[in-house]
Amino acid sequence: MGILNVTPDSFSDGGKFKTIEDALRHAEKMMENGADIIDVGGESTRPGYTAISDNEEIERIVPVVEALAKKINIPISIDTYKSTVADVAIQAGAVMVNDIWGLKRDPEMAGLIKRTGVACCLMHNRDNMDYIDFLLDLLGDLRESTEIAKKAGIAADKTILDPGIGFAKTYEMNLEAINRLDMIKELGYPVMLGASRKRLVGRALDLPVTERVEGTLATTVIAVMRGCSFVRVHDVMETKRAIAMTEEVLGAGAQS
Repeated sequence: MGILNVTPDSFSDGGKFKTIEDALRHAEKMMENGADIIDVGGESTRPGYTAISDNEEIERIVPVVEALAKKINIPISIDTYKSTVADVAIQAGAVMVNDIWGLKRDPEMAGLIKRTGVACCLMHNRDNMDYIDFLLDLLGDLRESTEIAKKAGIAADKTILDPGIGFAKTYEMNLEAINRLDMIKELGYPVMLGASRKRLVGRALDLPVTERVEGTLATTVIAVMRGCSFVRVHDVMETKRAIAMTEEVLGAGAQS
């Protein structure tokens, strides 16, 4: 999943793709480099972000989604937790909703996803870090999201889970979540990792956001080894190569 932020303030690439032309150019490049999905975001959710209105988010993302739907031949995902924004984006051509609140913030989101028949990615998130047992609580929180999806009638084969790296977690918790992605997979859904260029990579390697490609690739390799089905990244070409090499080695191991 290639990340396309049409925001002025995203932590890594804020302001780079504000025009439709720039956004299209970048999406096409990511597709050429091997992206299977383009994830469009109109509101930054970096630590300390300022929420924007539904209308402002719609104004940012709808023209881009409409243009992408006419130009590229891979699925478009909309990164939002607001049903009003998701609804308009789906009408514009998005076929997946990437909800950072796992259907828990907007009570209308699950119903919208069911009615429109789109896929969804449900990310782990919460308002606090009052964990008793981090991994067990993480799994419990994700189960709550899947139960909301089930009750709404969303098909299991249209549901993806995301551990929510960088959201309501300490540095150590983020590392543990990546290392135990196999536990999340045991819930019975495909898993997506979104650790690209994030703060934990910067802290681990003491590097600024512009120098976190190699650290991100390490998380990608671990994700593949733990059975992850999707990775959400900024650097598509490098990620595609790292995945291909990892799968080549794992495939050789399976044959021996």
